[in-house]
Amino acid sequence: MRVSFIVPAYNEARTIEEVLDRVAALSLDKQVIVVDDGSTDGTGDLAEKHDGVLVLRQPNQGKGAAIRAGIPHVDGEIVVIQDADMEYDPAEVPALVDPIVAGVADVVYGSRLAGGKPQRAYLFWHLVGNRFLSLVTGLLFNTTLSDMETGYKAFRADVLRSLDLRENDFAIEPEITGQICKRKLRIYELPISYYGRSYEEGKKITWRDGFRALWVLVRVRLS
Repeated sequence: MRVSFIVPAYNEARTIEEVLDRVAALSLDKQVIVVDDGSTDGTGDLAEKHDGVLVLRQPNQGKGAAIRAGIPHVDGEIVVIQDADMEYDPAEVPALVDPIVAGVADVVYGSRLAGGKPQRAYLFWHLVGNRFLSLVTGLLFNTTLSDMETGYKAFRADVLRSLDLRENDFAIEPEITGQICKRKLRIYELPISYYGRSYEEGKKITWRDGFRALWVLVRVRLS
């Protein structure tokens, strides 16, 4: 099955080429779509140097807007959201998509919190926030997801296209989670490695995004 990678990128010149090199090394039939979300450091120019990579450019609007911009260009049967910051290793994508290839899953989440894979030990309050949001997700949608905010997700392409996504920023993660849980799609979860960055190294998500995520989960549940 053909796998389409959507790579939302904002000022990731330091890591974008390594991400694309690692994706290119995968023995998959693949399509790579980089959405440059108004970068000012040449991220899009670096991505365009890689053969076979479709680069889309837009003014800075956020991760959600970048993902939504990439969806109409998907031509694979499976879609993987691949961050451009190397926090998630593309080498784990074959395992991530395997439940979809096997026909048992509609969506697969790579969990940073399930254990069994390398995890950077840092940012205690981020861990607390992620576990709390996953708990709320379970209460609202009767699911056992351990990491609803993970950036590593794989979808059947038709499922991703069918979602009514409107969020422009990091709130697209709870919006996706809420919608797929509400529709009772077949969701699988597997442990992944997580090579997290500090804010000094370029991490962008903040505690404010956590409060926004909580609101989006409730909004989707009640809509």
